[in-house]
Amino acid sequence: MRITFLCPHVRIAGGVRAILTYADRLAGRGHRVTVLVPAHGRLRALGRRLRGVRPDWLPSFRARIEWVTRWSPEWLPPGDVIVATAWQSAPIVAAAPAPAGRKFYLVQHYESLYHGDATTVDATYRLPLQTIVISTWLRDVLRERFGRDAEILVTPVDRALFHPVAAEAGTMRPRVLMLHHDYAWKGVPDGLEAIARVKNTVPSVCLVGFGVKPPRERDRYDEFHENPAQDRLAVLYSSADIYLCPSWDEGLGMPPMEAMACGAALVTYDNGGCRDYARDGETALVARRRDVGDLAVKLERMVRDDALRRALAAAGQKLVTTAFDWDRAVERIREPIALVSQRAREREHGLDQKPLPFVDHFRVENHDRRRLQEGCRWGKALLRQALKDGGAH
Repeated sequence: MRITFLCPHVRIAGGVRAILTYADRLAGRGHRVTVLVPAHGRLRALGRRLRGVRPDWLPSFRARIEWVTRWSPEWLPPGDVIVATAWQSAPIVAAAPAPAGRKFYLVQHYESLYHGDATTVDATYRLPLQTIVISTWLRDVLRERFGRDAEILVTPVDRALFHPVAAEAGTMRPRVLMLHHDYAWKGVPDGLEAIARVKNTVPSVCLVGFGVKPPRERDRYDEFHENPAQDRLAVLYSSADIYLCPSWDEGLGMPPMEAMACGAALVTYDNGGCRDYARDGETALVARRRDVGDLAVKLERMVRDDALRRALAAAGQKLVTTAFDWDRAVERIREPIALVSQRAREREHGLDQKPLPFVDHFRVENHDRRRLQEGCRWGKALLRQALKDGGAH
């Protein structure tokens, strides 16, 4: 089948990594997978095409990367399936003409909370797209707020990358690892405050930070790793006794899962997405959302109780490495996509109508322009109606 993903960029990030891993693995199963990436400019798109810019952090990437000036319904290639991956791409997919394929929406966070205008983002969850979510919490949000159901497909940890490895560490113990991020909802000040409270009673605790950018107050960390390479992340995770996640809200939360796969015990806020793998007292210690006092209490308990820490680390590692698997995930994402297989067979035997010719990204054939513009107007009307409906609630 011909499958198109709309991906915002190819830099490594939790959500983009999942999109490109699905694209790569589906291509590996024989599907013709194209990833459309906006360059935000015609010259940029041309330059990146000529240079063959690809996700160099994902070796032997098998899907096709197509750099475009911008996403636009009239510039989408014909196919069997097209997948939106964020609120910005959902209206484009909704407006896509029929030859672009069956329309899906992969939802990886409740983006209305922190990304874009809430009314505009909420409207995308009302669009007529078949929805796949990456956590039970996201499924519940869509049900409760929008009356929409969705397939749950938890993003797995890549066990080839994230598993226990030999790691050198300092003498301060236990080592608590935390992601440093500038987004307020990542809760870094909460994590730093929880650590400070624990250090008042257990001064040997070592706070290890990592992130793309170094913190302004680097001395808040005993050790900091700036933008670690992918092949070093497992070493960093494996060196930690505890992974601390103070995020207020997460669609799922891959770094905690990766750390658990490498043997770290998890202390986390109840941030929604973590509920698929963080079970309080079973696989993690879970604090009330945005309650720094409770987070500090849970962290101190994990720091002081070696037996509990080892038990939760073992149970957490087992859960994230057995309950969620990439081969099973790719097979499951194929299930709704397989609904178009009959259409593909009909095309093979010449029983369907002739598909729309491939649309060049810088021009549209005149004989197709009217047909495409009709599809675009239809999709924009849907979005306007969704916004109108949203305002009535």
